[in-house]
Amino acid sequence: MEYRRLGASGLMVPALSFGAGTFGGRGDLFKAWGSTDAAEARRLIDICLEAGVTMFDTADVYSGGASEEVLGAAVKGRRDQVILSTKAGLPMGDGPADAGTSRSRLVKTVDDALRRLGTDYIDLFQLHAFDAGTPVHEVLATLDDLVRAGKIRYTGVSNFSGWHLMKSLADADRHGYQRYAAHQVYYSLVGRDYEWELMPLGLDQGVGAVVWSPLGWGRLTGRIRRGQPLPAGSRLHDTADYGPPVEDELLFRVVDVLDEIAEETGKSVPQIAINWLLRRPTVSSVIIGARNEEQLRQNLGAIGWSLTPDQVARLDAASARTAPYPYYPYERQEGFARLNPSPLGRAGSGA
Repeated sequence: MEYRRLGASGLMVPALSFGAGTFGGRGDLFKAWGSTDAAEARRLIDICLEAGVTMFDTADVYSGGASEEVLGAAVKGRRDQVILSTKAGLPMGDGPADAGTSRSRLVKTVDDALRRLGTDYIDLFQLHAFDAGTPVHEVLATLDDLVRAGKIRYTGVSNFSGWHLMKSLADADRHGYQRYAAHQVYYSLVGRDYEWELMPLGLDQGVGAVVWSPLGWGRLTGRIRRGQPLPAGSRLHDTADYGPPVEDELLFRVVDVLDEIAEETGKSVPQIAINWLLRRPTVSSVIIGARNEEQLRQNLGAIGWSLTPDQVARLDAASARTAPYPYYPYERQEGFARLNPSPLGRAGSGA
């Protein structure tokens, strides 16, 4: 396993980490993902640790806390071998205090997560969404207190816009609070919006990407093909509306190239899609998920080899989309490019 720094922090994380969204299986959405219990989870974690995958990501909202409970039970007795990452901020109930990242709620959610995980510290604690109703300074001051109390070691965010993240980093610098080390983001061959603003920000500010849904919400499993119906067992039947949208033509264009490269390399479509992500700028870790041992071993095969420059270029071309304003002029007009010749740090070209 390759290990990388989490952004500009001192925390070393594996290039592949494991997402525990399949643990618990409570509620319609998470039941469709999976319903792994503690015994099954322990076996999957055994396989991960054998492969050097030491970071495990979850969230309080996953199965209403059951994912954290199952993960905690599965790592019991080997806490010092793992990096535990969790998230909070999304609604856990209908009450006014059941959502957001206010001081009172953050203190409670961290204590609840510690209890469910069966630990006295969280290696990486991330805000699951930006809370527009709570001042950024209140959030950062609270997280800093929790770090100083030893309950959290590193902090991060998830699903923030560029200005949300930059405003937070500026406030942290102004007051000497711990900066966010990670941004957990959606990024895939069929979802490259991360590159337009958040990747350049990460490069400039030292924020590492922890990638969720690297297979485009289950679309890059190798089972979805042009002109064929959605496979009967696909979770997209039940969960498509929850995830990021993907245009059919983009999906099939990317899958066509993935199929070509699969023939050339002997690797599977998911392995190629994940391997492409592993070479992108700012990516610290890619979260893989699995409902069973076979899926996990398949996804672990994404590391330990490299696509050729030609294969990367073909995937880049197949997955490319015109950036929205104000980004597209820097890609398409010489005058803009002269003023800012590499707005993505050439991330979009695979360099």
